[in-house]
Amino acid sequence: MKLVVFTLVFLISVLSSFAQSPEGLSYQAIVRDASGTLVVNTNVGMQISMLQGSAAGTAVYVETQTPTTNANGLVSLEIGAGTVVSGNFSTIDWANGPYFIKTETDPTGGTNYSIAATSQMLSVPYALYAKTAGSTQQATPTLTSVLQQSNSAGSQQIKNLADPTDAQDAVTKAYTYYKAEIDALIAGLQTQIDVINTATYDEGTVHCDPNNPTEVVNVINPITGKTWMDRNLGASHVATSSTDAAAYSDLYQWGRFADGHQCRDSQITTTLSSTDQPTHGDFILAPNTPYDWRSPQNDNLWQGENGVNNPCPSGYRLPTVSEIDAERLSWSSNNAAGAFASPLKLPMVGFRDYANNSIGGSGTSGYYWSSTVNNTFSLSLEITGNASVIFIDYRAYGSALCIA
Repeated sequence: MKLVVFTLVFLISVLSSFAQSPEGLSYQAIVRDASGTLVVNTNVGMQISMLQGSAAGTAVYVETQTPTTNANGLVSLEIGAGTVVSGNFSTIDWANGPYFIKTETDPTGGTNYSIAATSQMLSVPYALYAKTAGSTQQATPTLTSVLQQSNSAGSQQIKNLADPTDAQDAVTKAYTYYKAEIDALIAGLQTQIDVINTATYDEGTVHCDPNNPTEVVNVINPITGKTWMDRNLGASHVATSSTDAAAYSDLYQWGRFADGHQCRDSQITTTLSSTDQPTHGDFILAPNTPYDWRSPQNDNLWQGENGVNNPCPSGYRLPTVSEIDAERLSWSSNNAAGAFASPLKLPMVGFRDYANNSIGGSGTSGYYWSSTVNNTFSLSLEITGNASVIFIDYRAYGSALCIA
């Protein structure tokens, strides 16, 4: 997606992994030009700042690097290994967060940084946190380690189930906890069944195929434990492949109700809306900053099941960026193949352009909204054949899937 002249895609919350060295963070980004074309095999200048407390917080560490994009427009670098401008990466107190990463980029490879954006670190680097948080107590014996000793744990008696130190106690506690978790899961499944039986769409919902509104069927990701609709809003069935056109979703402008604008053949208008519910179902073009269909912007749309303009059926809502990222992290591979192989079977739905109304990327990329905002933007999940990333997006285009 296009942000300024070039687009820097932030992978902090979704692709960050820990370097083998305990004094760095692996970081990747994709660089595109204004037309969406990848900037490949090119040196780019970057300045990375670690901000403490907020997106406008104190820079506790700043460094510069000049990585080179590869044939896919991807740059890879290790934060903490660049040329230090200020601070000391090894002394950052990770327990005293939250922390934000600010990146400034010069696509020409110099220090005339023309692109700047900030993204919150959604998880604390555990290895680094442990280094600054001090020593921890010895771990409680695990079920696996106990069973390796003997299936009866040496015929030991239960002595301290609350805080086990003996092998038999650890086995008993593990069994007790697992049973409680299973009981809770069964209760949750019954609740979800009740939701399925009663789920309806809000009054005024426009279905792009009135004779075939999107069926409400649940699917559960056993890794995350989350329940989702098993198809995108607007899909006629569960995707049979990444390029199953009948399973593509409607294309929503972030925060809008299902008023008809989401239909891929809806009419367009250039008049921005001053209210949360426009009096029409046209797709609103927004070619000028802040690239939002609503003026002034409203960050409070799509916030929860009872939030304003929630397009999902009753019992469902748009996921937060943390929830959609957890799904991505559970995939077998971080790309379109992994997205389709997942319980959600996400296809490459494409997007509808906020400026020229063109529909692009169908069959090659997928864009899925979260309910989370970021300054004047909102966050979405972008999926391609090579990677999937959390994306900072203009609010004028995208697609929707629902979580219970």
